[in-house]
Amino acid sequence: MSVRDVYQKFEPRMKKTIESFQHEIASIRTGKATTTLLDRIKVEAYGQQMPLKQVGNVGVLDVHTLMVQIWDKSMVAATEKAIRDANLGLNPAADGQNIRVSIPPLTEERRKEFVKLTKKFGEDSKISLRNLRRDMIHEIEKLEKDKAISEDDKNKGKKDADELLHKFEKQLTDLTVLKEKEIMEV
Repeated sequence: MSVRDVYQKFEPRMKKTIESFQHEIASIRTGKATTTLLDRIKVEAYGQQMPLKQVGNVGVLDVHTLMVQIWDKSMVAATEKAIRDANLGLNPAADGQNIRVSIPPLTEERRKEFVKLTKKFGEDSKISLRNLRRDMIHEIEKLEKDKAISEDDKNKGKKDADELLHKFEKQLTDLTVLKEKEIMEV
């Protein structure tokens, strides 16, 4: 195993952290209708918890309204309850096999809460990245201790680990700032 192998092992993990962060912040309300808002909702269906996407189609009707088309008419009430109980501040209204979900405008206080939540997700992701860098450096040091690489290779590997961390931390910061602007936009 070489320093390059260690790098190639950890870079995809760091990318995964960024993807996970993007998924987390996608479900944070911005005052505009987006299907990702309902991604985390689980519906009690057929005796088990199922993601909303497995119960019906979610679409955007207009800027402030989502439409959920339920496939099985018996699941409408359970889906409506799941959306209401998801603590997103949404009030769904059933209409036959469809559920309309109006997205109310956010208050200033609620916007600030969502910005805090976005920052918290960002910090958690940065901690995860730093832990990956620590593990990466640990593996590089182990390679040097086992005489598989030279001290120069170890030092270069550590430098590469730091550069990789800074690259992904910058992406996280940029994504966080972008989401904050999106949330605070009235």
